[in-house]
Amino acid sequence: MIDIHNCETVFYEKEVLLEEYMKDCVDVPRFLSYCRRCTNFGKIWSCPEFDFDPMDYWNRYQHLRIIAMKIIVPRELREKEFDDQGKTQVITSLLDGYKRDFDRYIYEQEKTKENSIGLSGGSCLLCSPAPCSREEGKPCRQPDKMRHSIESLGGDVSLTVTKYLNQKLEWIENGHLPAHFMLVGGLLW
Repeated sequence: MIDIHNCETVFYEKEVLLEEYMKDCVDVPRFLSYCRRCTNFGKIWSCPEFDFDPMDYWNRYQHLRIIAMKIIVPRELREKEFDDQGKTQVITSLLDGYKRDFDRYIYEQEKTKENSIGLSGGSCLLCSPAPCSREEGKPCRQPDKMRHSIESLGGDVSLTVTKYLNQKLEWIENGHLPAHFMLVGGLLW
């Protein structure tokens, strides 16, 4: 058995002026169209469709610290071929734990800058494994902790990683896991 909770991780950070970032990497209509195809669309409070304009959200701030966690996938896992169910199980098991750690790091970063708010690395898992209260038509159970992701607000995570961190996102191909996964979030202030 391979311990998927003991992967090597590497952090990357880069501060940018938000005006520049928005010009280069934010395209709300384009990314909203991708979000509409996701199973989380309209089902999780951190995901669209929102009762606010994402551009208004971005425009409240002037700076962005892009924060990424690269999770190095062990060679033994990369050499293995997974069917769809196996891929889902491994990815969920691998990423959920690291995502929780990543989000804790984002919360800690919020304490370093007055009037800042974090951007999560992907969809919210705060209430998981219970379903999000949005599906029940109820308010968020943890609004003080829920954070939106870059992509949910119309940001291009792939371009963000390439342009600002000199890294590259990798994807599953032919049933094989990539060399790494990346969780990408940030801090707005």
